[in-house]
Amino acid sequence: MSDRKTLEERHQMTDLERVRHSAAHVMATAILRIWPDAQFAYGPPIESGFYYDFEMKHRITPDDFEKIELEMKKIAKENQRFDRKAISRDEARAMAESGRLGGLSERPGNPSRFKLDLIDRIPEGEEISCYQNGDFIDLCAGPHVGYTAKCKNVKIMSVSSSFYLGDESKGQLQRLYGTAFENKELLEDHLSRLEEAKKRDHRRLGRELGLFHIDEAVGQGLVLWKPKGALVRRALQEFITRELDKQGYSQVFTPHIGKLDLYRTSGHFPYYQDSQFPAIPERDTLEKLADEDATCATLLNGLEQGTYEGYLLKPMNCPHHIKIYDSDPHSYRDLPVRLAEFGTVYRWEQSGELGGMTRVRGFTQDDAHIFCTPDQVAGEVEGCLDLVKKVLSTLGMSDYRVRLSLRDPESDKYVGSPENWDKAEAALRHAVIHLGVNYSEEPGEAAFYGPKIDFVVRDVIGREWQLGTVQVDYNLPVRFKLSYIGADNQAHVPVMIHRAPFGSLERFTGLLIEHFEGKFPTWLAPEQLRILPISEKTLDEANAYATELADLGIRVTVDRSSEKVGAKIRNARLERIPYMIVLGAKEVEEGTVSVRKRDSETLETKPAGEFTAELLQEISTRSL
Repeated sequence: MSDRKTLEERHQMTDLERVRHSAAHVMATAILRIWPDAQFAYGPPIESGFYYDFEMKHRITPDDFEKIELEMKKIAKENQRFDRKAISRDEARAMAESGRLGGLSERPGNPSRFKLDLIDRIPEGEEISCYQNGDFIDLCAGPHVGYTAKCKNVKIMSVSSSFYLGDESKGQLQRLYGTAFENKELLEDHLSRLEEAKKRDHRRLGRELGLFHIDEAVGQGLVLWKPKGALVRRALQEFITRELDKQGYSQVFTPHIGKLDLYRTSGHFPYYQDSQFPAIPERDTLEKLADEDATCATLLNGLEQGTYEGYLLKPMNCPHHIKIYDSDPHSYRDLPVRLAEFGTVYRWEQSGELGGMTRVRGFTQDDAHIFCTPDQVAGEVEGCLDLVKKVLSTLGMSDYRVRLSLRDPESDKYVGSPENWDKAEAALRHAVIHLGVNYSEEPGEAAFYGPKIDFVVRDVIGREWQLGTVQVDYNLPVRFKLSYIGADNQAHVPVMIHRAPFGSLERFTGLLIEHFEGKFPTWLAPEQLRILPISEKTLDEANAYATELADLGIRVTVDRSSEKVGAKIRNARLERIPYMIVLGAKEVEEGTVSVRKRDSETLETKPAGEFTAELLQEISTRSL
């Protein structure tokens, strides 16, 4: 359970949140009418709807959803009023002990045990209130809509298990999710988008199209790129590499692991150790502590405090790039130094938060770090932003917003001087204004070492994804004592810019699978063309044509199966291959090919050379 909201925060609910909060009470009322023994914990509105956590003998399954929805609609039709009543702590406890809170009536011998605990968690001096609709009374700070009639546009979505207050030791509950909207049209539109999202789910498509695999024997959140998925990834990497070459980047390679002292200097360890894999002690240290029968706590504390040396699976590439910069002396004439890497990093995500390719524990960033003079910052940031724009426009992602993430001056989580933060924020603000797009400023969302610009992309079904990012950093160069010799022949500290247009290649590919519904544009498709010989009589010619196309860099296969051509076409379409060529004796004799596009129902016959030229043009220009 998230941190408890204040009363002021609760009363700032939007109209939609009020509807959803009220719908949670209606759902609880319906459940109690069907299963009177239910014990309720809490039921907040969330971004996608609402949920209620509860305990009862009956295990809810999807077969129960329709029954619960029908009861909820009856309650909405009864147009029950939501009445608020302020009560004393003693009154609240008496109502909970009688089973009345979270119930339709008193339940002797069945006290509302979760409500008793929640009452004890309400700070002294804070007003306690309950809300009643019909016979249902619940401990609640509100707010709600006026009547249950406003909660008629509802849908039960799913059921899962949860732990009370998120604590495994406090016992498992059932969690029933629902959604609600202010009118029927909005609800139907939402459900339609969910169906579309289900159809586009990259986890299903990735499995069906043979793009990637996640295996429990390897580990949760660790992606295995299969050959076809690797071709998509390679196409993306080649695309961005060509752009980096144009902008004067140097590609580097760094190890997947580094010494703890490296990350102590950067601030990643132990500052963010909860989101990192555990540190790895040196073998000698481990053997020494084992001989001494030392506890795990001794080892962990020693690693954290620096008593023992160890290593860390790298959570970020930047300390490694810093060390590459620092390995040579630099003059202001050498700057900017632009270092780029497809570097794999590792983050510890909770197992319940993992999801396909979009939330993983190991991912590869199209990462780069620019070391420049203060005078070069504005131009370098603008170059980074132009690169992100190029990536998004090439992939047809024109619907995006820009978020300028700044520090919260009241927080102590940021490193570096306020003066350097002011300079970094001013540089990014100037660059985003120069970009000429709408942007929002969000204090408190900056990285611990510097402010950043994030590109938030809306996909074809309206979901938002945070992708490309650009960050200005005056702090890490100071922490690592980086320098260059200026025109005055004195040592100066460079400014560091972090940037990643794709962000995570895993996450970006997962998004692309869903955005295109697996129908990648030809330049990105793992298989761009499949040749379908009508019979074995034209198989040799099909193989020869495939070899010719492969020599030109086209990803092509030949369907050598004994299936009829109609079945071959159907299989190729199921695999979402952009182009199919039907090759029969007539085409071989005339030097033509019969071309069928992925979503077309017709064949178009044209000279083989003409088709080859058109296909190469489409690929080279990255047409959509």
